[in-house]
Formats: sequence, C-alpha cells, structure tokens
Amino acid sequence: MKKIGVIGAGSWGTALSCLLYQNGHQVTMWSIVEEEVIMLREKREHETKLPGVRLAEDIEITGDLEAAMKDKDVLVLAVPSPFTRSTSHMMAPLTRNGQIIVNVAKGVEEHTLMPLSQIIEQEIPQSRVAVLSGPSHAEEVGRGLPTTCVVGAPDRELACELQEIFMSPVFRVYTSPDVLGIELGAALKNVIALAAGVADGLGYGDNTKAALITRGIAEISRLGIAMGARAETFFGLSGIGDLIVTCASVHSRNRKAGYLMGKGYSMQEAMDEVKMVVEGVYSAKAALALSEKYQVDMPIIVEVNKVLFENKSPRDAVNELMQRVGKDELEYDPWKKRETETGKQRQG
Repeated sequence: MKKIGVIGAGSWGTALSCLLYQNGHQVTMWSIVEEEVIMLREKREHETKLPGVRLAEDIEITGDLEAAMKDKDVLVLAVPSPFTRSTSHMMAPLTRNGQIIVNVAKGVEEHTLMPLSQIIEQEIPQSRVAVLSGPSHAEEVGRGLPTTCVVGAPDRELACELQEIFMSPVFRVYTSPDVLGIELGAALKNVIALAAGVADGLGYGDNTKAALITRGIAEISRLGIAMGARAETFFGLSGIGDLIVTCASVHSRNRKAGYLMGKGYSMQEAMDEVKMVVEGVYSAKAALALSEKYQVDMPIIVEVNKVLFENKSPRDAVNELMQRVGKDELEYDPWKKRETETGKQRQG
C-alpha cells in the first residue's frame, strides 16, 4: 500500500482517487476551493463535475496543502493545466527531495511553450516527475469501465513503479520513456478536438471527423518529431488513441466547446456553457507558436486559432482547409525516386 496525495479535486482527480483507493492505496484529495472540499466531505460525490461516482469514506479530503503532501509516497498533480505553475509554486517549499510527482493534466504553457512536466521540474527541481496520459475520460474511469493509459518517465524504474500503482483489472497501464511525445500528443489533441466539435456543430459528417483526426495526428506528429519526440508515440495511446476519444466522445469538453462554436456561440460563451476548463483553448496559441518556432506546417492549428481569437467564421475556416493547394499525403515519394532513376538510365 502506498500513501498518495491527489492535488486537485476536479473530475479527473476524483476519478483517479477512486481508482487508487480501489487499488488498495491510502488516498488524500486536496482542493483549493473551500466549497468543493465541503461538498466532497459531506456528499462523498463531486455533484457538478463527476455526478454518480461515490467517494469511499476512507478517502481523506482536505483544503490543507501541507496535510495532503506530508509523508506521501506519490503526489498526483491533477489541477487544470493553466494552474500547473501556480500550484507547483505553492507545493515547492513543502516537497521533499526525490518526491515522485505524476502530472495527469494536459497542456502547453502559452508564454513559455513548456510542457507541464518541465514547468513542474522548474518550480520543484527536487522532485522526480512523470506523466500519465491516454484515452481516459474521468466519467468512464470513475465508473470502472476498461481503460488503457501510458505512464512516461525519465527512467524505467520510476515508470514501472507507477505502472504497478495505477494498474488494475479495469485500468491497464503501459510505460514509455518519451515524456515529451506523450505530453505533446495529450495537449495538442485538445486543439484538434475543438475543430472536430466545430465540424459537428456545423452539421458535417463522419467523413469530416475522420479527416480531422487523421490530418490532425499528422500535424501533431510532424511537430513532435521536429521537437525531438519519437514518431511511434503519436500512433500510440497518448497520440491517436487520445485524439480519437477526445474528438468523438460526448464526454469531451473540448469537442463540446467546439460544437457550440459551430452552432454560433462565441469562444467565451462556449467556455461558460461547458462550465469546466477547456484546455484546448489555452493550448491553441502555444501550438501555433511552436509550429512557427520549429517551422512546421500545421494548417488545422492555424485555422482553429483564427476561429478562437480572430472571430473567423468556422465555416470559412473549413472552406480554407478544403481549398488549400493539393499535396502528397506521405513525405516518402517513391515516384520521385523512380523518376530520378529513369532519368539517369536515359542519360546513360
């Protein structure tokens, strides 16, 4: 049994607290919001963000950050991505050397272009940081539906330790050394999911959704490889797996926000309606800046930013994507190779 502190009591923090408790661990949940702490203690349920999922009486709930962190084997950082830095800053003086911190949020910081694990390492340099990601809606994990994720860590020992902690008959965990690739796939799929939601809101069909998913993962993988991540990661759980579920699921807050914008809502109106942090909105500008920094072509990301921040009509954005100059799907071009060889033979 491990002592685990879950820092953040939203839908994902609540679902993982239930999972870890069911795995036999001692769990303490922390929230900065006093009303949330009171609700969880009294109702043993997150009535607004994860209704129907009951918290065991033995799961401790606190608003005292030091109490949530003290003597814990593992800390699970589950706050929304815009609050990763501020929360890490609060945690830093309370964190012992070698403390394991698992980040489970998804995003890239807009002004630094840093993935979340790097923010945690910067704010809490004495910690050992890993990430957990994959196609894993809190609503389904909380209900015990079969789910598969990947844990990324800088060394195999840490990855395997966390794999054992999170693994259960309904929650299968793989390991990977590609922390950067996992985080990029997790963050950028939220931006593509906004586009998928917009397409749904406009009344487009499955063909459109499939096009956005496949061309979206092409954009994400191009950027990730340029930044030093491994190509295989983007065709795994935290890449195409997470992208599919976020673009298609009724649980996806990013898809829902995009859907509302496709129906004519403004970005702010859509975010207000969703009532939870729409992380794709926060990652969109960072994704665009990264594409420019690494000189990677990401047309879907470009158009999403124009819809979000330049008041471009969603329908015009789709038309812009469809009417781009024709291109090869694959960078590998055997035609060109054969044409070159034929030309040499003719010259000979």
